[in-house]
Amino acid sequence: MKNTIAMKRLEIVISKHKLSELTSLLSKIEVHGYTVIKQASGLGSRGSVDPNDAIFNSGNVVVILACQEEKAQKVLAELQPKMKELSGMCLISDCLWLEGSRSSSY
Repeated sequence: MKNTIAMKRLEIVISKHKLSELTSLLSKIEVHGYTVIKQASGLGSRGSVDPNDAIFNSGNVVVILACQEEKAQKVLAELQPKMKELSGMCLISDCLWLEGSRSSSY
């Protein structure tokens, strides 16, 4: 495809209470761009998560970032040992970045 750059897309789902740990890790690796989606719900290893539950005091966030292969390897090397502690999941996929805006890989 014209005007695209091959990238890796990382989708990280963690407890909202662990978000600052993750953003600190990303800052350390010099990831300069990501998106945070708050109030994510679903069913996982911690059971059902519904942020609309009145007695529910926790919730999940989804952090999405795209970066080139070299940066993705750095992120994964730092992230993998902490995933159990973050009690989340990380999905990695190939994607194309449409040229025009800066990516988090710079």
